[in-house]
Amino acid sequence: MPIRVKADLPAKAVIESENIFIMDENRAINQEIRPLEIAILNLMPLKHDTEIQLLRVLSNTPLQVNVTFAYIASHVSKNTPASHLNQFYSTFDEIKHKKFDGFVITGAPLDDFAFEEVDYWEEMKEIMEFTKKNVTSTLHICWGALAGLYYHYGIPTRRIDHKRFGIFEHEVVHRKVPLMRGFDDVFLMPHSRHIESVFEDIWANEELNVLAESKEAGPSIIMAEEGKQIFITGHPEYDRITLDTEYKRDLSRGLNIQVPYNYYKDDNPNNPPLLTWRAHSNALYTNWLNYYVYQTTPYDINEID
Repeated sequence: MPIRVKADLPAKAVIESENIFIMDENRAINQEIRPLEIAILNLMPLKHDTEIQLLRVLSNTPLQVNVTFAYIASHVSKNTPASHLNQFYSTFDEIKHKKFDGFVITGAPLDDFAFEEVDYWEEMKEIMEFTKKNVTSTLHICWGALAGLYYHYGIPTRRIDHKRFGIFEHEVVHRKVPLMRGFDDVFLMPHSRHIESVFEDIWANEELNVLAESKEAGPSIIMAEEGKQIFITGHPEYDRITLDTEYKRDLSRGLNIQVPYNYYKDDNPNNPPLLTWRAHSNALYTNWLNYYVYQTTPYDINEID
């Protein structure tokens, strides 16, 4: 939450120059507060795990958040019981008459398909079009980020020779953008994918602002429209054992999978995974909720456009 001070406090200018958010007393008095409405389009096969991961990182602020989980109606989930979806999820048709302060589109294990080959691509396009005028800020994660960059900005993808799998080092490019507040110059983020957006097309697009990038993983945090659309090409929400579970699952299937990079101590899968990205993950989601949802969305949610 922001620090509230008197408008003429001399220290206010210094603190603001250090990129710390200050709310003066006049704005604080006139500020109206209500719960934030956040929708999560969960495309991951193990929906329960993703629910836990996202709720964990969205819970690190004093803000009250009402979460609506949504799923794709045009696809039959093989890993989540229909009873769970019926009880805890909504279809897009059931929520498309609403407006949301924030919207999260998760990753999906669809690297082997062109976007147009995905059986629910038409529904995905309808949902992404919906977010343009009915959501204050949309956060796209991993495959969801690649799909969003393709749909909104025509950024194509390409296959990677070896799966980008592990914990990769990233550098902050634009420190004074509020989404990056509290970040160190260098931070870590998990990645797990076989494809990537074409880096050159991202850098060449004047509507896209790369906030953080990795020598190995490329542009990783990308913003458009001053935060209305945010794209995260990794999985900052992953918990300690997510990559470990994925690695051992692929081994059991006889797949040619490499040891996750920079993940196990001494790169030995017999050692417990090291949790090295949680603090920056919390900062990322907290900054998104605070600066791009709470501080931006209108008090009357029906005024979102």
